[in-house]
Amino acid sequence: MTGPLENSHFSDFLQPSQIIFNLKAKDKIQAIEELLDVLIKQKLVENKKLILTRIIDRERLESTGLGHNVALPHARVDTEGEIAIAVGKSKAGISFDSIDHKKVHLIILIVWDPSLPGLFNHLFAGLAKFLRYPGFRQRVFGSKNKSELHGVLSEIALSFPQEDRIISRAGLLMKLQEIEKKKKRAKKEQRQKLKEQANLIRQELDEALVDRYDRLMGRYGFAVAEVDAGVCQGCNINVATGLRSAIEGSNDIYVCENCGKFLVASKNKEK
Repeated sequence: MTGPLENSHFSDFLQPSQIIFNLKAKDKIQAIEELLDVLIKQKLVENKKLILTRIIDRERLESTGLGHNVALPHARVDTEGEIAIAVGKSKAGISFDSIDHKKVHLIILIVWDPSLPGLFNHLFAGLAKFLRYPGFRQRVFGSKNKSELHGVLSEIALSFPQEDRIISRAGLLMKLQEIEKKKKRAKKEQRQKLKEQANLIRQELDEALVDRYDRLMGRYGFAVAEVDAGVCQGCNINVATGLRSAIEGSNDIYVCENCGKFLVASKNKEK
């Protein structure tokens, strides 16, 4: 996979003026609004109400609190440029319904253009790679001013993932499959809401990823399979030991070498 953004850096999209070092917000919605105001002021986005609505809808679908005191709220909206980013740091912490139930101290708000498929995954992959390291997070949270925080974040290098490892929110893809199943047995008045939720997910995922998902759904009736006790539940074949280890505890998406379905860690993980 190649593109104009290959081998770019986080600093290519983030200037010090897009950072709020001490967020005033006390809750999630206030924080998102505060960061959106920065993007409006910098003339990086327009129509705050539309973007805020999109972000809140996305949060209701699944929290973007990634754990480790970091949140990544985002929306796919038509923008003048490639991507708009604002970063906020909160000393007290903000409740974000994170997967680890911890308050968020760093919020990275991202708005990107629908005409640039794969851009969010490109960015997310780079952020996840750096933020998973405790030492890097300590430097982020320990930064003493806006300039120092910008300097640390500027070290994040961005690159497209390898073809055999598709960087995306595995939870979202599994949720899309669950929504599709619910639509089949839902009453007419419920289908529209489910369709809107499915569209939110589809807008966030790469076009190639969604195409592969649709082909698998059309052929097998499901596209995402759990790996339980080292076995792909889509074909009942053991996955390679290395792949099994990579999937455990990961929110990336992997592909079964035997049946070609997307693989995610089982909800009933081995203790």
